[in-house]
Amino acid sequence: MEPTRDYPLFGGAFSATLPPGALDVSDLRPVPDNQEVFCHRVTDQSLIVELLELQAHVQGEEAARYHFEDVGGMQEARALQVDSVQPLLSENLALRSYCQEAWVLSGKQQVAKENHQVAKDVMVHQALLRLPRYQTDVLVTFNEPP
Repeated sequence: MEPTRDYPLFGGAFSATLPPGALDVSDLRPVPDNQEVFCHRVTDQSLIVELLELQAHVQGEEAARYHFEDVGGMQEARALQVDSVQPLLSENLALRSYCQEAWVLSGKQQVAKENHQVAKDVMVHQALLRLPRYQTDVLVTFNEPP
């Protein structure tokens, strides 16, 4: 079995430990500069790390919901359902000295894959780290298709 591997993100500014079978989507298609996207060749699960402009007009749990709805809108989701939103404790974060607040959201989005008409419920797990010093929201999204 292939071992996990550390993978540099955004030119080495961060890194992620990826599971066996993870593919860098930028090797397959263009990916925006503010994203790092990985998928699993067998399960079709995906991991997206995004550096976004800080959305200062929303705070707390509402910030996590805002990003969930924004991602759903970009994917043209036909239905959105938030199952839970929980704070992440700062002592568990490597970026704790920069992170004002952090949240984990789990929910479902009903989306159709590219070139498909049938929409399916995709479990979505998101972690939002808010870095006001850098005017940045870091959004980590894990998609778990049926």
